[in-house]
Amino acid sequence: MDLLQNDTSDNSLQPGQHKLRTGFPEQVKRLVIKVGSRVLVDKQGRPDPAQIQKLTGQIASLRNQNYEVILVSSGAIAAGVQSLGWPRRPVNLPDLQMAAAIGQGVLLNLYSEQLARYDCRLGQVLLTHGDLNDRIRHLNARNTIMSMLRNGIIPVCNENDVVAVDEIRFGDNDLLAAMVAALIDADLLVLLTTSNGLFRAENGRFTERIPLLEDITDETLAMAQGKGSGWSSGGMGSKLQSADRAIRSGTPVVIADGYQENVVARLLSGEDLGTLITVSSEEQKLKARKKWIAFFHRPQGSLFVDEGAANAITEKGHSLLPVGVSKVEGRFRAGSLVNIRKSDGKVIARGLTAFDRDEIERIKGKKTVEIPRILGERHHIEIIHRDNMVLV
Repeated sequence: MDLLQNDTSDNSLQPGQHKLRTGFPEQVKRLVIKVGSRVLVDKQGRPDPAQIQKLTGQIASLRNQNYEVILVSSGAIAAGVQSLGWPRRPVNLPDLQMAAAIGQGVLLNLYSEQLARYDCRLGQVLLTHGDLNDRIRHLNARNTIMSMLRNGIIPVCNENDVVAVDEIRFGDNDLLAAMVAALIDADLLVLLTTSNGLFRAENGRFTERIPLLEDITDETLAMAQGKGSGWSSGGMGSKLQSADRAIRSGTPVVIADGYQENVVARLLSGEDLGTLITVSSEEQKLKARKKWIAFFHRPQGSLFVDEGAANAITEKGHSLLPVGVSKVEGRFRAGSLVNIRKSDGKVIARGLTAFDRDEIERIKGKKTVEIPRILGERHHIEIIHRDNMVLV
């Protein structure tokens, strides 16, 4: 019996019909599934057809039950390395980009062939941080993915490693999955890895699984061990940091073992697998504009503020005025995203500045009434208006 038949038995779920485990979202219709390289490849780093068949069977089953499924897939570089006949993943950038260019097609063909068995179609979506940082391209990406979902097409997302230099060096698909979940307002993000969630560690040994996290703290991050393998760029630390981004945009996250049989369907049925990271009752979904500011922009500089300004921003919800700024770092123009830092360097907020760096240098520490004399008449008096700011 094939995987689709197994998944669409009399116990199959409709979106929202879940036997809830503690903290699990009441309604799940749209979910992002991210699968890591180590789940997709064998011990030699080659794409594993059996694993890909299992994954696509689960996705097809969910799609045929009217779930909206977005797949964020790693494995392109591994597929390219296999196709090129190389014994191991390269380390230099041009070779990594060449492997990605070749592997994207290989990986997509594998998914397409398997999904076609279940009369499911896919569409490739290659993204970079630059695509999501730019407001117009950001909206275009969202509109494209939403159109695919409305037409029953499964979006398969990946970082465009061929051109995304920074991402291939420092990024990973855990972060991309969190950004995609925020982009399309997903009800759930599932990060499939080779571990059944986060485990407590004592004396260097894992002791017990943590089934539920209500927040991600420095202590939580300290429990994460390892930084991936030779065939992956992420690790548990990366997954927790990405999960933190997702829950702060309103999307709960499950980190689970991608080798578990029918793991996604079992999670949706309420089975206690992996680690569920919830959106707290106090956590409100960010407005679309603030979500874009918080998660899709890369800061171009920093503004250091005094204690009074820091309290006004974090405790009273005020805008940032020139009088509270003590130091400026970075080169940026008006409209750029900048971090707002306390004097000790801790980031408390970020926002879109109304002034460029040179202008802020001239007015920092000055009272509002002095601004017209220094810069001339302006349409605004705030360096960062509260509507263009989000606390971090």
